[in-house]
Amino acid sequence: MKELFCKIWGKIKEEFFTIPNMLSILRLLLIPVIVYLYCFKKDTTWTLILVIFSSLTDVVDGFIARRFNMITDFGKFIDPVADKATQLTVFCCLVTRYPLMLLPFIVLLVKELSSLALRLWVYKKTELVEGAHWHGKMSTTIVIVIIMSHLIWPEMHPSISEFMIYFSTIFMVYSGILYALESFDMLKNGKK
Repeated sequence: MKELFCKIWGKIKEEFFTIPNMLSILRLLLIPVIVYLYCFKKDTTWTLILVIFSSLTDVVDGFIARRFNMITDFGKFIDPVADKATQLTVFCCLVTRYPLMLLPFIVLLVKELSSLALRLWVYKKTELVEGAHWHGKMSTTIVIVIIMSHLIWPEMHPSISEFMIYFSTIFMVYSGILYALESFDMLKNGKK
């Protein structure tokens, strides 16, 4: 019994208790703090600092995972969940000041849910895992830029804000369409 317990505990430690996974969990734990600071304390400076810190932990956890061979199945799951949950939460916060932010929030939510469904479908049919693409990385970068710019410049002129919101929304839709086409191509050809 002791050996079984040690084996199970060892697997949990190996999969769960890694520095990259702890950084992803930290990002999830920062989400309620970000909401509190932005929506209740109305403190855009500290909100911005936490969002930047969260983004940096995302970069650091990816570097550590690859550099020190700490890539785990749990990490592959929790890292994107932490990223998208943070982005969606900040969009929700920004909606309180910029109602048009509801548009990229909805598009990002639909894009991520449909991407997840497509990934699962492709994997079930082909056992292939869809990797990141340039348009997905660009879409994430644009989302981060729009979030940061609205936190840095809360008194942004409405026309600039609207342009940024529409641009990011259009690019997210474009990226979602490309991702869907690539997924269907993988299903058709059975390869990447």
